[in-house]
Amino acid sequence: MSTLFETAVKGGPTMIPMGLLSVATLASGIDRAIFWFNLYRTEDQIAHRILAAARYSLADANQLAKEAGAQPIARFMQASLKLVNPTPEAFRLAMETASEHEFEKMEKGDKLLETSVALGPLLGLLGTVTGLMATFSSLDSSGAGGVDTGKTAAGIGEALITTAAGMILAIVAMLILRVCVSFASQQLSYFAKVGGELELIYRECWYEPRMEEQARARDSLERQYYDEARSESKSEFRNQSEPRDEARIEY
Repeated sequence: MSTLFETAVKGGPTMIPMGLLSVATLASGIDRAIFWFNLYRTEDQIAHRILAAARYSLADANQLAKEAGAQPIARFMQASLKLVNPTPEAFRLAMETASEHEFEKMEKGDKLLETSVALGPLLGLLGTVTGLMATFSSLDSSGAGGVDTGKTAAGIGEALITTAAGMILAIVAMLILRVCVSFASQQLSYFAKVGGELELIYRECWYEPRMEEQARARDSLERQYYDEARSESKSEFRNQSEPRDEARIEY
């Protein structure tokens, strides 16, 4: 640790922002590693349990998703399951909105990693320039031909250390970023697969019973209409027949 600190000191003032950025990158990498480990550890099991429950009871599936609310896939599925008898379009819209919200959480830290990838080489280049400036300033311009080898070596060391540190920072940040992006892409496909299965289950539970209910309601209205029409026709016939009988009696 002391050797690393001494090397960073030799890198000059440019190593201060680079060190802070390195610590932030490392912290972001650890945070993302914990997040993705917890996600993949139980995600598939929870999704299958909710889908299996949804085939028999949407209420039970909603309860399971609510209990597993710490998992993104559970929150994604509950967003539509908690709705009260929604249309299939509203069911899908709820899942799409929830997926966008979950993917925003999955992309947490990506901006910081992108910043490290971009600024790492630039800070290294800046350190290279300042190191070369220190090297040239150590040259004796008085004409005596003397050179301060200590300052020259320090300047060259600063240039090399900052360049290497900037490249290492950018490489590490790029590796972490690419892994996170790959995991997020896999989650996009997985969410689409699970969401499609859940929507098909809901359409089987919602669409056919609703059509049967509408058909029964239409038949009931038609029968009511015919009954009312018959009763009206009978009453009109009676009203028309009664005056004729009276007229016959008077005659």
